[in-house]
Amino acid sequence: MKEVYDFLKKAGVYYLATAEGDQPRVRPFGTIDMFENRLYIQTGLRKDVAKQLEKNPKAEICAFMEGKWIRVRADLILDDRRKARKHMLDAYPDLRAMYNEDDGNTAVYYLKDATATFSSFTEAPRVIRF
Repeated sequence: MKEVYDFLKKAGVYYLATAEGDQPRVRPFGTIDMFENRLYIQTGLRKDVAKQLEKNPKAEICAFMEGKWIRVRADLILDDRRKARKHMLDAYPDLRAMYNEDDGNTAVYYLKDATATFSSFTEAPRVIRF
């Protein structure tokens, strides 16, 4: 899991795919946090992505860096604890211009039953599950 975190953190931007009915939805994200031995992402509850995850928690993350890429398939589970939201916002203080742990909008999700596949054009894929 640490290797997945390190890759996503270093990449800076990854793409999160969700589903809205039968339509895939993909958007760039930049938050990744390790908290209580889980990987977390952050968004706002008022955003479409949160509404999509409420209906279907299955999601995929994809990032590319230095000729290698990662795809992570997981269920994204909302963690409504204040300390989880605070940990994320402390890790990304710039987000505090738009969010705070008590605003009723900040949402953090942890990756559950994740399968991460590391790939490149020159090496065989490698899979990590956590």
